Amino acid sequence: MLSAGCSSGEGGEPSGGQGTASSAAAAPSPSATRSGASPTAPPDKGSVTVVSTLTEDLASPWGLAALPGGDLLVSSRDEGTITRVDAETGEKTLLGSVPGVAPGGEGGLMGLAVSPDYASDRMVYAYFTTASDNRIARMLYDEEKPAGQQLGAPDTVLRGIPKGTVHNGGRIAFGPDKMLYAGTGETGDTGLAQDKESLGGKILRMTPDGDPVHGNPEADSVVYSYGHRNVQGLAWDSQNRLWAAEFGQNTWDELNLIEPGGNYGWPEVEGKGGEPGFVDPVAQWSTDEASPSGIAYAEGSIWMAGLRGERLWRIPLAGTELSADPQPFLQEEHGRLRTVLSAGGDTVWLVTSETDTRGTPEAGDDKILRLEVE
Repeated sequence: MLSAGCSSGEGGEPSGGQGTASSAAAAPSPSATRSGASPTAPPDKGSVTVVSTLTEDLASPWGLAALPGGDLLVSSRDEGTITRVDAETGEKTLLGSVPGVAPGGEGGLMGLAVSPDYASDRMVYAYFTTASDNRIARMLYDEEKPAGQQLGAPDTVLRGIPKGTVHNGGRIAFGPDKMLYAGTGETGDTGLAQDKESLGGKILRMTPDGDPVHGNPEADSVVYSYGHRNVQGLAWDSQNRLWAAEFGQNTWDELNLIEPGGNYGWPEVEGKGGEPGFVDPVAQWSTDEASPSGIAYAEGSIWMAGLRGERLWRIPLAGTELSADPQPFLQEEHGRLRTVLSAGGDTVWLVTSETDTRGTPEAGDDKILRLEVE
């Protein structure tokens, strides 16, 4: 058992009403059964090559999402803006600012996701902090309007996610079922993680309209799993299993395989506790080696960005278990690392995080790097 008397921020250093509940039919939720196996395990040892710097001079980049043609959308946590980056040339185009964003501490404009029906609805989703809460909204992206004026007014699909100076979560992603998932934090109020009536310290699953999904653990709730401290990494493997990265307090950061209705232990357990009723992580790291934010799946492995750890972790998988020990890359070469996004095949995008409040930016920071991985 752990004391919950202190809390850590995103870098692992000490730091100081739900939405609509109507039921909606949708595809079944992805299964996270631990008996499944991937067709082929990746090699025990991998490799990472930094092919190029796509773009630089980004201010506090946080969320990253790909448009259907491959171009990228990146959010600025502290400036509250969304910028399009040409995936070939790195040219940046400002879409606009998101109204209502209230940056501060670990809050601001964070995760981005592109609608699975973007070709017809042109919707971009964002997770952000306001003066009263964290919320998820969608905005029409009108590419025909002048730069800086291309975002429509936010349409809030979920409000009431607790906010704090720390532990705001912030990652959103559409799953293989075309449902929207969100990782949230407990804001330093550890009791929220075990309170299934709260949206804090959870992984949420909802329709694109923000409603609970048929197949969720409770029919009238968007809560998908609970007992989390601060989830900022979400990714699905080749068998549609959901994985999540989570910040520990002072001892263990975690990579978890997410089971619907699973209790991941915080604040009773940090790391692999082996206690009945709690789901243990598949892998864990000391907080100075990781402090994980974004994750992505590519070439049979989860790739995990480390903030305090300033490295990219490769976690090779054989089904629901590790196939070999996790392997670190790029240690202290590019500073704090925030977000990883698969671009298909052996290509991934990596976003640095030196211009946030804990970084030490140098000329050109922050950057989006193009990597080839194995």
